[in-house]
Amino acid sequence: MGKMAQKLEDIKRLIGKLQQQQPENIKNFLNFMTSVEKEGALSTKQKELVNVGLAVAAQCEWCIALHVKGALDSGASKEEILESAMQAVLMHGGPALMYMTPVEEALDEFAQ
Repeated sequence: MGKMAQKLEDIKRLIGKLQQQQPENIKNFLNFMTSVEKEGALSTKQKELVNVGLAVAAQCEWCIALHVKGALDSGASKEEILESAMQAVLMHGGPALMYMTPVEEALDEFAQ
């Protein structure tokens, strides 16, 4: 299993634990997430591209893995994903630039 696939497994494991330890809170969070991620004025692909940029800005490798995979699964190209990630670099500078590393890792791992 690659590093980014392991990040996705980490997310699943965390949510499973929280469903046991904090069932009401995680249920409410997951319901909110499902509601916000539904297609509306923005397509799923567009929302995933926004989320890639936000994940880089937040410097969250788990979020990067999740949303690069989501963007690819929704039909985004590598170029679209990289441009979305670079928007975070524009707004957040050097530290965000360093998080292009896990974006590249996720693209290499999931875009096969």
